[in-house]
Amino acid sequence: MTARWVFALGTAALLLGTLCAFQQPFREYPGVEYRLGEIPLPPDWQEKTEFAFARLMYPPAPGGRYGRGYGFRGYRGSGDWREGDSIWTQDYPRADRHFLQALRRLTRIHVRSVEQPVNLDSGSVYDWPWLYAVQAGHWQLTDAQARSMREYLLRGGFFMADDFWGDYEWDVFMASMRKVFPNREVVELDNKEAIFHTVYDLNDRYQVASQGSVRAGRSWKCEGCADHWRGIFDDHGRIMVAITYQSDIGDSWEWADAPSYPEHYAALGIRIGVNYITYSMTH
Repeated sequence: MTARWVFALGTAALLLGTLCAFQQPFREYPGVEYRLGEIPLPPDWQEKTEFAFARLMYPPAPGGRYGRGYGFRGYRGSGDWREGDSIWTQDYPRADRHFLQALRRLTRIHVRSVEQPVNLDSGSVYDWPWLYAVQAGHWQLTDAQARSMREYLLRGGFFMADDFWGDYEWDVFMASMRKVFPNREVVELDNKEAIFHTVYDLNDRYQVASQGSVRAGRSWKCEGCADHWRGIFDDHGRIMVAITYQSDIGDSWEWADAPSYPEHYAALGIRIGVNYITYSMTH
């Protein structure tokens, strides 16, 4: 076979792979808090838009919460994280859809009304400029997934890691993050960073409580755990990874319409999300 034919076949395979990725259908999964179909699809869920909110599907760390398909309501799933009912589905899909309504109202971004679960093994992550993960202190990326994440971020993608607490969960998070970037530091983000000023000026940030913490009369999930706003930069000074450590931004979206959830938590959580997405699209 000539070199020309090898090149042509390789190009055809690449184009076919790209087309298949773009054609990947929307799919819902059962969650640890909400059963499949419990949160109704918006009437315009099939609308073609300029932006979609991608939620990272990931394998749980051994012994991690819900790592064997155990849901909040006591039912057991398949035990296969690729089929939902795993820790990556916490707050899902209610948090995503509430936040997307807010993003539509507060910006001119033409955003899809439903989320897109994304598996790093599928090759489709490169089609989504934004990637969000909840409970990242309970993940365990494979070497192949870490390579895909690294390539995605270096190509211009943006990753937000949210809602994990305490030294143990930080160490679990970093064990996978070091696979992604062995030689890049995680740093505290200074108030002057553009990510805090793209739409809203967010110099005065505070810990965003979960609904469970609110019910218990506190903002934290572990005593003495202060909020941190951290990140990883690329070689050009762009934040590639934004880490809301020891805050629960996902709950602030999920419970934004609940009378029992304090408005000031929802207000900051939504503004953080708006700023981070706007930053990801402009930097």
